[in-house]
Amino acid sequence: MRVDLLTREYPPHVYGGAGVHVGALAQHLRDLVDVRVHRFGPPDADPSVMAHGVPGGLEAANPSLQALAVNASMSQAVAGTSVVHSHTWYTNFAGWLAQQLHGVPHVVTAHSLEPLRPWKAEQLDGGYEISCFMEREALTRADRIIAVSHATAGDITRAYPGVDPARISVVHNGVDAGTYAPDPGTDALQEHGLDGDRPTVVCVARISRQKGLLHLLDAARHFVPGTRLVVVAQFADSDAQRAEFARAVAALDGGEVEARWISGAFSKRALVQLLSHARVFVCPSLYEPLGIVNLEAMACGTAVVATATGGNPEAVVDGETGYLVPMQPATGTGGPVDDDESSSVLAKELAVRVNALVADPVTAENMGMAGRRRVLSHFSWERAARQVAEIYRSVV
Repeated sequence: MRVDLLTREYPPHVYGGAGVHVGALAQHLRDLVDVRVHRFGPPDADPSVMAHGVPGGLEAANPSLQALAVNASMSQAVAGTSVVHSHTWYTNFAGWLAQQLHGVPHVVTAHSLEPLRPWKAEQLDGGYEISCFMEREALTRADRIIAVSHATAGDITRAYPGVDPARISVVHNGVDAGTYAPDPGTDALQEHGLDGDRPTVVCVARISRQKGLLHLLDAARHFVPGTRLVVVAQFADSDAQRAEFARAVAALDGGEVEARWISGAFSKRALVQLLSHARVFVCPSLYEPLGIVNLEAMACGTAVVATATGGNPEAVVDGETGYLVPMQPATGTGGPVDDDESSSVLAKELAVRVNALVADPVTAENMGMAGRRRVLSHFSWERAARQVAEIYRSVV
């Protein structure tokens, strides 16, 4: 059986969880089916990966128009496949086109949903309506939909009432627990000046409204004095959001909490060591279908404090592998309700739970060990690949 995976990002060109997901899934699917990958960008040396660039004349166009053009190229290139499997709105329409053109089954993995990310209107301008259209058409007509969490499965039927719940399967994200494992070394951290005995709080995220980083920086004002906050954020949805984040980090300078922003090169070894030595990992997302970063931190034996949104409660067991922070979303914005001008409720609740673990290293360590056990028993890419391959067999 030949399967063509459609994705915007693919290793080594990865900026978010969807790219990590597709890269790992493709690796493990190769033992089960004939896999070919189609991605955005320049040519790739791997013969099983076909790159699709933006056609000439559209280099400065709205990203949604660029995506439409790339989708057309992808839909033509998959001729002869048994199944086409699209990931994110960036390639969903290519899957729908291939379904119509070639009569092949279309499987969609829903990593997120455009209607639940209203801040994308800021990033895409009028293109947000196009991205919503591309996703809606694909999901309402797909042969099968894979949701990365049970929460996402429920979101799909609420956002798209025309989708039959019987066509939705839940396949959780996985993690490479061999690579992401406790590392007692500090050599890679020393290269970045991150060694020492100071209790460290870590966050790894894209600079995006979705990821709630400004609420985390707000929370840091309430952290136990002497705490170090390290945010690894190398990509941003826009230059304006990057600049806003930079100003917020600078505003913490000179306070009782050290704030470090890793914006440039940071090796995987350094990341594993950072996670391994952190007292707490924080996921302050306003919307998170199932954060792979949480699984990576848990795999490294680190306690996690995460917002109780989307699929986070399916990864983090409150009081066992970390703490969940209630979040009440504000109508129409996707952000949290904020009833205090000086600091958001979300920021204060994050700080309370982070401080509890900073002050209690024994509990933090026990939660971290429980988190790794949970990852090993529930979240593997091998399991995910087997489940996905079974879905392929059900539609051909």
